[in-house]
Amino acid sequence: MQVIGVIGAGQMGAGITQAAAQHGYCVLLSDLDIERAEAAKATISADLRRLDERGKLEDVSVQDIEGRITPVAGYDAFREASLVIEAATEREAIKVSIFRQVAPLLSDLAILASNTSSIPITRLAAHSSDPSRFIGLHFFNPVPVMGLVEIIPGMTTSEGTVESVVRFAKTLRKQPILSQDEPGFIVNRILLPMINEAAFVLGQGTASTPDIDKACVLGLNHPMGPLRLADFIGLDTCLEIMRVLQEATGDPKYRPAPILIKFVGAGWLGQKVGRGFYDYSGSVPTRSI
Repeated sequence: MQVIGVIGAGQMGAGITQAAAQHGYCVLLSDLDIERAEAAKATISADLRRLDERGKLEDVSVQDIEGRITPVAGYDAFREASLVIEAATEREAIKVSIFRQVAPLLSDLAILASNTSSIPITRLAAHSSDPSRFIGLHFFNPVPVMGLVEIIPGMTTSEGTVESVVRFAKTLRKQPILSQDEPGFIVNRILLPMINEAAFVLGQGTASTPDIDKACVLGLNHPMGPLRLADFIGLDTCLEIMRVLQEATGDPKYRPAPILIKFVGAGWLGQKVGRGFYDYSGSVPTRSI
């Protein structure tokens, strides 16, 4: 059975782990300490039980899936992995540090991939042992549900590496699409400026948070308003992506909205902390700025 490694046991890393384990892969899940990885596995187990109760696991048991997930400390266990996916915080310095530590441990055939949602792949690949086996593999949240994977080769990524990760994505029943190595790739290059503009509209007092979201849901036929979506993504992640876009392009249109910077500075990062553009401390979001 093929072994893959996942670095980062947060929302994205746990989602990638669950999706891979559900489709037959043995997954080594690592974080800053094994306790975080074990906590992520416990959360995955709870999600799987809920899916099982709804008849959504399609002839595979919760126990079988759980048995394919192994929390690990450090990166030594990744020596046996054929694919390692980094899903750490969207900060380049953190990712570079991870790549420098894990790359020398991997086999000569293993692929190292980043789940970055915006940072140029060619730049990250320079910190791997073999840039030809480095690639962007961008999943969307929640990973077990969302059907898209962006695949982003760097300038030196080999065709064999691209073909391998395309096959991997398809085994997870995802639809892979190829993007050139441009900041933000496809989806976030379009989505994040829209979220940022919604934050400008809010900060300038044009309309309230609920009305901005309602306008986009009803007027644009979006399933979720941009400010609610920002809370779901994480305002810190949104801000990091906007900063990457601004730095990489030099274009002032990517300047982060002041209210976004302010909220992140206040620790209002969205649903994961209970407060963002909305207040999630109760059962119903109530914030109306």
